Amino acid sequence: MNHQFTSQVRVSGKGATRQQAFAAALSKVQSSLLKETEQVLLRVEPLAVKVLKAEESVRVEKFLFFFLPRTRHEFRVELEIQVSINAIDTRQLEFTRV
Repeated sequence: MNHQFTSQVRVSGKGATRQQAFAAALSKVQSSLLKETEQVLLRVEPLAVKVLKAEESVRVEKFLFFFLPRTRHEFRVELEIQVSINAIDTRQLEFTRV
């Protein structure tokens, strides 16, 4: 029933800081794996992380086009992550009708 395998997943995230962008991308790993399989995931462990794209955009905002200028940063990352997955294959389970 339990079996272990590896998979690769590509995720992206954005945030106001570099850490927020990485955290947003990493939080999407499990949900993207659940879309690919019908198995119950017990443990997802990242083995390798490869940064495919890392971008920073900077823009200046001004109140009423002139006053109080402030600089806004937005960071975007795209990651390819190789993960080790420990899962239960639900297709092998026999369910009894009650």
